[in-house]
Amino acid sequence: MKISIERGTLLKAVSQAQSVVERRNTIPILANVLIEADGNTVQFRATDLDIEVVDKAAAMVERGGATTVSANTLHEIVRKLPDGALVTLTDDPATGRLTVEAGRSNFSLATLPKEDFPVMASSEYASNFTAKAAQLRRLFDKSKFAISTEETRYYLNGVYMHTSDADGGKVLRCVATDGHRLARIDAELPEGASDMPGVIVPRKTVGELRKLLDDDDMDIAVSVSETKVRFATPDITLTSKVIDGTFPDYTRVIPTGNTRRLEVDAAEFAQAVDRVATVSSERSRAVKLALDEDRLILSVNAPDSGAAEEELAVAYGDERLEIGFNAKYLLEIASQVDRENAVFMFNSAGDPTLMREGNDTTAVYVVMPMRV
Repeated sequence: MKISIERGTLLKAVSQAQSVVERRNTIPILANVLIEADGNTVQFRATDLDIEVVDKAAAMVERGGATTVSANTLHEIVRKLPDGALVTLTDDPATGRLTVEAGRSNFSLATLPKEDFPVMASSEYASNFTAKAAQLRRLFDKSKFAISTEETRYYLNGVYMHTSDADGGKVLRCVATDGHRLARIDAELPEGASDMPGVIVPRKTVGELRKLLDDDDMDIAVSVSETKVRFATPDITLTSKVIDGTFPDYTRVIPTGNTRRLEVDAAEFAQAVDRVATVSSERSRAVKLALDEDRLILSVNAPDSGAAEEELAVAYGDERLEIGFNAKYLLEIASQVDRENAVFMFNSAGDPTLMREGNDTTAVYVVMPMRV
């Protein structure tokens, strides 16, 4: 195999591949990227046995062929090469080495046989549809902060993507929760997605998927089966196993009878929470919200480090209420708000609180209060 490829193109392809590779693995071949050259394209394939990413790039292919080489080492080499360089990759099966040449730089890397590289079995997908990158980015970006990191509740370690009924008809919905907070984001149901099985997309996959979704107008081909999910652009295909578990009935957690309504400037609120939380003890980070006629007092009282208080002008017309929250949870939820105002719906100091962006019901967040 001998190919020549522009450094920028190669870096983009290799960086996507190497981020899937697990740093610590006991199977040497899994640290490698499989390079396959044919016609005028080259494919870079990497896997950790749960996720597989295949990146296609245009290249001048002098001799077709395939080999595997350390993903991390290749990425580091290409990253350090000068911008605009033309990189030549030559594989010599006799010596088991891959030569990387660019200008006056020359590297010789150890390879492993391509036959040992595990390729993820293709699956029959029950549902295939196309969605805009911007739509998928909003669904996953706004929900991923609530993914649980608790390994014992493995079925919460991802985003639950499924179809559901909303006021305006059927929607494509993403939900994530860790038991303390919950995010439920809706988008218009893409054509062909109505019979999609509900799947839990793992945290790592959500992170890798984000790299495919930067171009707003890009169409993403989505394929879903009971065990796998695949997202594809013309150049990159990301295939992942889904979490084998049942996502809990999240509708029971979303309060419907909360009547006390607070409307506040989202950015101002987030900054004020951040400021008063500076003095709180790291462990609890509790912030108290005291609500009265059109004013909100945020306060923190940490006996060992000090106290802080800040007042905000808000829209609130219900009876007086005092309620406490974990500062980190409030900040994460407030930072999801794209619009100017955040609307909080309270019931009592001990009940879950609902938050949404203005009157938009396509993004709903729930946060559990804490004692202060």
